[in-house]
Amino acid sequence: MRKVAICGMGVISPVGNGVPEFWSNIKAGVCAVDRITKFDTTDFKVKLACEVRGFDPLNYMEKSEARKQDLFTQYAVAAADEAVRDSEIAGAVTPERLGVYFGSGIGGMNTFALEHDHLLNGGPRRVSPFFIPMLISNMAAGTIAIIHNAQGPCLPVVTACATSTHAIGEAYRAIAYGYADAIIAGGAEAAVTPLAVAGFTSCKALTETEDKSAASIPFDARRSGFVMGEGAGAVVLEEYEHAKARGAKIYALVEGYANTCDAHHITAPHPEAFGAARAIRLAADEAGYTDDDTVYINAHGTSTILNDKAETIAIKQAFKEASKYIHVDSTKSMTGHMLGAAGAVEAIVSAKALEEGVVPPTVGLCLSDIDCDLDYTPQTAKAAKLTLALSTSLGFGGHNGVLAFRRAE
Repeated sequence: MRKVAICGMGVISPVGNGVPEFWSNIKAGVCAVDRITKFDTTDFKVKLACEVRGFDPLNYMEKSEARKQDLFTQYAVAAADEAVRDSEIAGAVTPERLGVYFGSGIGGMNTFALEHDHLLNGGPRRVSPFFIPMLISNMAAGTIAIIHNAQGPCLPVVTACATSTHAIGEAYRAIAYGYADAIIAGGAEAAVTPLAVAGFTSCKALTETEDKSAASIPFDARRSGFVMGEGAGAVVLEEYEHAKARGAKIYALVEGYANTCDAHHITAPHPEAFGAARAIRLAADEAGYTDDDTVYINAHGTSTILNDKAETIAIKQAFKEASKYIHVDSTKSMTGHMLGAAGAVEAIVSAKALEEGVVPPTVGLCLSDIDCDLDYTPQTAKAAKLTLALSTSLGFGGHNGVLAFRRAE
């Protein structure tokens, strides 16, 4: 297997558009939970979300192109644009050896709802000819490939909340086994819409509190559901020797990846967390974990009763007695749950944490829970000489994905 490096990163998120602003706010514990502004929530039980602010698609594309793209694709294009520019990969890899692995958990939900209204109110002739291309979840990957002339492997992943973790993991394997030299990987989501919020509310996944400080509080005893987030995360993965030869900046090395399934329930995690634990251990072992490692885990940490308990069990199963010494946090305490974009954004946090030796905080974590008794880095960031970072994603359908990163020496 060839070594794989992260050479570029891009983010559109509720806590900042662009990696510098995003990472600065993550370290500072800036929480984006606020009242929903995208639609009238009068008849909704859920009033809060983590919305992207200040995003202008025209900073990344022509108006004529923006009109043909759902918001999730616009977010994806923007994040990928930053990652590609950051990596300086353009022209450094032949088009046939450059790929795109980019997914979305839901796809064009805004477009779906809008065009359905057009059908009901104006008949079939009112439905846009761009409806299907704007709706389907693969279009972020396809659009990014078109923009950057990536003619190599192109794969959209759809595994709910684990989507972009799996996209990055599968891209890592494709490069490691020689199918590409570089891949733009990540995920995007734009699901702060009436239909999506109503649906997640009906399945009892979202918190209904109106207290911003007590809404997205992973591992806290008061947690009552997740807060919807949105945005996109993108990384440029590149074969290590190729990146080193061209003098690329290397943020971190991808050294492990695991993909398992609970095979248990369509929404609930397995109560004994066997699948998640196995994924964590497989990724850690592939990365050469030893007891001498100082480990950081960017947890899935959704702020739901079942997830946070099960994930704690999984970490304990995977690391046994060493689990008490592991640094854990949940970025979702600040960004909310960005669904298909979450894994990519949290992979970026993991790489930056390794690079700078900083464990970000789990903000809002004030009341300990007997079922969640690890070191979750409550409220404020801490310095640590990290050697191994894991990013975990646990999606509806029982999909478990874990990425393992090491510092670039």
